[in-house]
Amino acid sequence: MSGREERKEVHPQGEGNREAEGLPEAHRVETFGGPILVRWEEDAGVSMYGPLTYFIEFLKVSGVWERFVEECPLRYTSRNAPTKNEILGTILFSVLSGHRRYAHITAIRGDDVLPQLLGIEQFRSEDSIRRAFEKQDEEAVTRWMDRHTNDSYAALLEHDWILDLDATVKTLYGRQEEARVGYNPMKPGRPSHVYQAMLFSAAKLVVNVDVQAGNQTASQYAQPTLWGWLDAREKKDWPTLLRGDIAHGNEEMMAGAEARGLQYVFKLRQTKGVAKLIEKLARQGEKAGWQDAGQQWEGVESELQLQGWSRKRRVLVLRRRLREAKQAKPDPRQPELPGLVIEHKGGDWYEHAVLVTNWDQPEMLAIAQIYRDRGDAENMFDELKNQWGWTGFSTADLKRSQLMARMVALIFNWWSIFTRMATGSKHGEAITTRPLFQYGVARRTRHANQTQLSISSQHGTARKIAYLLSGISSWIRGVKASAEQLAERVHWPNIVKRIFQDFGRFPLVAPRIMALDAPSNCRI
Repeated sequence: MSGREERKEVHPQGEGNREAEGLPEAHRVETFGGPILVRWEEDAGVSMYGPLTYFIEFLKVSGVWERFVEECPLRYTSRNAPTKNEILGTILFSVLSGHRRYAHITAIRGDDVLPQLLGIEQFRSEDSIRRAFEKQDEEAVTRWMDRHTNDSYAALLEHDWILDLDATVKTLYGRQEEARVGYNPMKPGRPSHVYQAMLFSAAKLVVNVDVQAGNQTASQYAQPTLWGWLDAREKKDWPTLLRGDIAHGNEEMMAGAEARGLQYVFKLRQTKGVAKLIEKLARQGEKAGWQDAGQQWEGVESELQLQGWSRKRRVLVLRRRLREAKQAKPDPRQPELPGLVIEHKGGDWYEHAVLVTNWDQPEMLAIAQIYRDRGDAENMFDELKNQWGWTGFSTADLKRSQLMARMVALIFNWWSIFTRMATGSKHGEAITTRPLFQYGVARRTRHANQTQLSISSQHGTARKIAYLLSGISSWIRGVKASAEQLAERVHWPNIVKRIFQDFGRFPLVAPRIMALDAPSNCRI
């Protein structure tokens, strides 16, 4: 026998390949607590995510998961191909687990408890998930995702609400479709994708997201989706207010809103025309009529028509006194422009911000506070990117990146609505809710022809969590029982309305009565 033939198969890390021989026999391991006997088990019927049982019940009772799977346009021709439920179920639990890459899916493949609870045999491999939608009709997939994302929040649109507009950048390192060099504050010069998003502010839900080329950060690239979304639904479901940062305070965006009778609050760039108005008010000093705008800010109303604008518009100039004369940090989006820190009449130094609005709200304090509350949208972006892998799951083609971005958004919405039953009006970020409502070892057994699940949580408030999840389960079943006479498709809207009524605050935004409770360090 040659040396090559005698050579034993070796794992890339140097371990012998013993997969075919089964698991190691029970063996002794030395620990600081004394020696212990370790036994590896196959098919032990355990899961690290036992509390997710209650989330599965939520998806089942509401009917939302069955419809999602049933209407999925995914089609296979091979008998050995995975089922739609297996593909979507694997994506569901991968996203819930906070995965960012397809390779991370391997971490949940050994769970044989949760697949059974979802009615499938097993979670599928990363390759199966990556390839699943590669050759599917893009338009059909888009219609399917848009329909179910819309359904996740549609029951709440009858109330007053604010639509936040924003964009975030995903840095790319491969050869992805539409990878372009554009505005990238974290990695200047690197190609990227842009995630143009629409957010349901107070409910903390994603309305829509578009993945676009990295050089399409300007709001003009978000507008076709925005106007298409608005024009496709009844005006009674439109937001009370559009809100956005300096990327949206431009003629095209404002004129589009005005033509549709929509009210807005946007921040303006530091252009020469804006700086000229601020300098004029600074020279006037207190004669300009500065009023309290909350959080140590003062404001004064004015009118402004910048170059390229079709008409004069209402603006709110805000200032906040600085402790010392200093220059503000330059805005990376407009480094050529001077900072809005100037000396006013009297010798005091102030930083400034200018808002443009057509909102019929007469109170300056309310307008300023509404814009400050936009910080919640930034927090949502941070959570979606860093805790939900929103900008992960990269593929060479743009359509699958788009699909996964929308898939993450939908699952985020479902989870946010579910956990609101525990958190109430306060949105709980995944970094908090996952340890509470996902992590816990579950062991499946059968007794008297009944499947039993024993859950053990290592969380410091495990007893409270157990009673809380048990109570949520009772509440969900109670809602279902009270709506048995309703059609199945009505269960979800009914449950969503009840959750926000019973556990949240309504209305979601009161246009003329604002809760002025932003943190004292909040910036404009």
